[in-house]
Amino acid sequence: MATMSLAAASPLASTPRGLAVSTPRTAFLGLRTGGASLAPFPGLAAAAAPPRLPAGRGDAAVARMAKREQELEEIRAMPTEKIEEEVVDLKGELFMLRLKRSARQEFKSSEFGRMRKRIARMLTVKREREIEQGINKRLSRKLDRKWKQSIVVRPPPSLRENKEE
Repeated sequence: MATMSLAAASPLASTPRGLAVSTPRTAFLGLRTGGASLAPFPGLAAAAAPPRLPAGRGDAAVARMAKREQELEEIRAMPTEKIEEEVVDLKGELFMLRLKRSARQEFKSSEFGRMRKRIARMLTVKREREIEQGINKRLSRKLDRKWKQSIVVRPPPSLRENKEE
């Protein structure tokens, strides 16, 4: 039974007609040695260059990242009890947004993602503190269940403000 080597059957092992390349071709063009340029393949020269962001877009991304870092610092400065209280308030606000959406009232759809991410950041900081205290995952789940059962249902801050007015 004759066996055929992969190198002989591979289309990458053969060279295009009229092109003499002294180095072996590989699937990853960044590993090519011997000074072979990508000029014979015009599409590959553009693909090999790193993508550049349009002017102004990188600045906005940096600003968002700085804002996120500032928010994380604020969250880390809070005591755990305050974080838990804030999570309950944000979940109440999230519920109110869902009610507005179902009643077809006006709301900002971007608030959903913003609130969910803020809740996730707060719960992450809470879990980081548990890890520092040496609380394992199983005990953390148990404590979390107890905490959720101890929550007293109250209206979210937006409704409390409306009642006061």
